[in-house]
Amino acid sequence: MDLILIQNFINQALAEDVGDGDHTSLATIPAEAQGKAKLLVKEAGVLAGVDLALQIFTTVDPELKVDVLLKDGAHIQPGDIVLYAEGRAQSILKAERLVLNCMQRMSGIATKTNQIIQLVKDSGVKLLDTRKTTPGMRYLEKWAVRIGGGVNHRFGLYDMILIKDNHVDYAGGIKQAIKEARQYLINHNRKLQIEIEVRNLKELQEVIDEGGADRILLDNFSIDQLKEAVKLVNKRFITEASGGITLENIAEYATTGVDYISSGALTHSVKSLDLSLKAVS
Repeated sequence: MDLILIQNFINQALAEDVGDGDHTSLATIPAEAQGKAKLLVKEAGVLAGVDLALQIFTTVDPELKVDVLLKDGAHIQPGDIVLYAEGRAQSILKAERLVLNCMQRMSGIATKTNQIIQLVKDSGVKLLDTRKTTPGMRYLEKWAVRIGGGVNHRFGLYDMILIKDNHVDYAGGIKQAIKEARQYLINHNRKLQIEIEVRNLKELQEVIDEGGADRILLDNFSIDQLKEAVKLVNKRFITEASGGITLENIAEYATTGVDYISSGALTHSVKSLDLSLKAVS
């Protein structure tokens, strides 16, 4: 857990939400009034964001007492109680929306990831996320993917070279793109993995002939094409499949022998899980 990154996120999110004060709470609740609240599950799924919630509560008010009953990764059902928070009522209300927004989003991602993991669990294939994330929340969303059982792909543009179709076209072809990437790493004394996207078996053969890549992304291949591609690669490169893969066909794609399947749907179009924070009398 990157505490510096998380703390920066919490500080910015609170500044955005609270501004110069939670005037509703300031107007209606005495400053020293004490309260207790429970985080209630209203929808089945996989829980994520508990550790983040603890950081949020502590940031808002270090004197808040939080009793955690369910941890990240727990399979939850309606009626379950995740945690109790107790202390200044104003502090609980200040933290409420940020805690819920983050946990609902992260739990939705963890739930979706786990749903897909269950479809491919016997195949040996690993499920990857992508950079199709919410700006400012990428770390949290990729964290949720891991909680759900998935694997993180590159975090950003800086931690891997991923040569996609546009890069290939702008560079003047696959071989040229790979050569330039390898030379770039030498020139800048960088140790980054190189992955290259191919759109058909012809481009795949070019990568095999050229070498110099660590991973090949097989984009929008049919199941039969993917089987042929994996056979052609013959374990000389790590293989990743993406594009055109759905809940309905992912189990069959996972039987092709590919090492990874990546899915932007894990983060870009997930429904948040229904959670709420309710006062306890």
